[in-house]
Amino acid sequence: MRLQPRQQLLDVWRALTATAYSGREWEWCGREDPNSVSDAEQLLCLLYPATELTSLALDRPDAMASDVHNALRDFGDPVRIPQVVVDVIADYIARYTDEDGEPEFGGGSYLRTHSAARAPDGAAQLSAEQRRLGVVDSYSLSVTLCLGALGFLGVFGQSVRRPDLKAKVKDLQGAVGKRLTSAMIGLLRSFTVQVVEPDSEVGAVMLSTVNQTGAPEHVVLDELRTRLVRLRARLRDDVRIGIDRETVDLDNDNLLFECGWTWGVARSAKPVDINLAEAGLTVRPRICDQDGVADARPYLYSTVVALDGINDLLSARTGELGLLNDAQVRLAEALRVRWTLTQRYWSAIARFGDQQWPLEDIPWRTSDGQESDYFSLLVSAVLVQDLQDRQATDDDLNRAVSVFESLAQRGRITRRVMESDRSVGMHVPGVQMRLGGTDTIGPQLYWSVADFAPLLLKRTLQAARLSANVTARNRLLRLAETTMEHLARRQISRGPAAGLWDDPAEVLFPYEERKPEEAPSWYLTERVVEALVAAARLFAEQPLRSAALIIRTHDLLNEAEHLLNQELLGADATTAVRNKLGEIEAKLIRARAMVSERPGTAHSLTVDALLKLDQIAIGHDDAARSF
Repeated sequence: MRLQPRQQLLDVWRALTATAYSGREWEWCGREDPNSVSDAEQLLCLLYPATELTSLALDRPDAMASDVHNALRDFGDPVRIPQVVVDVIADYIARYTDEDGEPEFGGGSYLRTHSAARAPDGAAQLSAEQRRLGVVDSYSLSVTLCLGALGFLGVFGQSVRRPDLKAKVKDLQGAVGKRLTSAMIGLLRSFTVQVVEPDSEVGAVMLSTVNQTGAPEHVVLDELRTRLVRLRARLRDDVRIGIDRETVDLDNDNLLFECGWTWGVARSAKPVDINLAEAGLTVRPRICDQDGVADARPYLYSTVVALDGINDLLSARTGELGLLNDAQVRLAEALRVRWTLTQRYWSAIARFGDQQWPLEDIPWRTSDGQESDYFSLLVSAVLVQDLQDRQATDDDLNRAVSVFESLAQRGRITRRVMESDRSVGMHVPGVQMRLGGTDTIGPQLYWSVADFAPLLLKRTLQAARLSANVTARNRLLRLAETTMEHLARRQISRGPAAGLWDDPAEVLFPYEERKPEEAPSWYLTERVVEALVAAARLFAEQPLRSAALIIRTHDLLNEAEHLLNQELLGADATTAVRNKLGEIEAKLIRARAMVSERPGTAHSLTVDALLKLDQIAIGHDDAARSF
């Protein structure tokens, strides 16, 4: 299936408005009861493309594209559309701000007990305190949502003339900024470093994961120590905010460690200080001091989710628009250090050794002993992020392509589903993530992660954008198209939500009779939207340039220009041939100008010029034979 991100995103918007704005009022809907995560996902389906892609912008009514207006015509005319967006953002902020003015980040109905992982009434067993538990998904999505909202409000506010609307936009900017600050603090306090003895159960799993050659344990430990020495030093010296130094011993080089994000504020997290004046606040945010309950160990899923949110925080757009105040800039720098070190750590572990990568040994096994192809995809996602942040080698990319292709086969993206196929469970109901620590305030809770296909699509497209190898990029793009075809077959086909996700019956359950889904999963739909935005970014860049083609085109240009000079030397200024030669010269000048950026186009122009020069030469021969 051909990827057409603009058209596919507009189709999502049409389905979104038909579902959530059918009564001329925004409705927070979906398969789960509204919660801070699900509602953020629903709003981001609209706001994320509009703020990340200039061609789909909604903040300038007079510059709005006609097809964008057509997709959102249920909102009204181009003047009305951004006002509706303002109202929806304001409604979300109000819904998830408590009576004391504190932002809320609870997982709510997304949290499940193990026995209720597949049951719709699973959230009924949660305690009130558990429902309010802040989760990294909510912190990270709030960062992305707030940055998008601030950028949108900043631009739209410049064109507002009505005093009441201008005041509303200004007040909303303050409320969004407050939520952004709390979300950043939540991410800081959810970062954790786990240090273990090599001969412990966890240490043994970590060593077995990286030891792909069966080398003696002391050899592997020495290699790990050497590979991670700088990371260990930076974690020890640069990561101080929110980390309990009494429980994290990074001074002992004989201990193993891993870093990343746990599922919420870590049990061992220390309070975070913030300058209230710089943050534009009068009261210290509650999240700075509240006790955490999450196990102080990295979760791969939460780590990838956190890295994505921080990536938006550190983007060029955030800096160019000046979206952060002084306090947020300081928090962003602290998160940047964690973002960089976490990517470096998991990239080093994934590619450890001189032979087979641990990442290539599918499925990945986490330090708590769990194995899944999904974990391999998560590690691949971190690897792609790291390779984007620095210069990747052809070998790195070629091996990453093979991992993605293998995961697509094992995940039944490029292979058909078999009867009683265990791989289906990775998609529906998804991988169950045990939220360690929740049993201290109620029943043990779990979080279901079921985004294998859209995550594969997004990371494949990011890797393709990174690749400078024509063959590798072609393989990645073919895989992305196949993955998009898989997802297209999972779109809801009936009811107002037709065109959204997820109805997996046809693709994943061909041997069962399942009732068609009509309610949208914002969890999956938002992640498909993220992948389509990644596709749009890829296609917006210059096409990949082949060095061999550039050399070949230069050779053809040299020949064409020499033949042109010969013709110009003998051409009669009064003849029609002179006009043809002028056209050929213009074509060759254009080809020469673009040979480095678009060698394929330059090659075609040069070949066409050579053909026309040959036709002129044939004319000369025919004229000579007529005498």
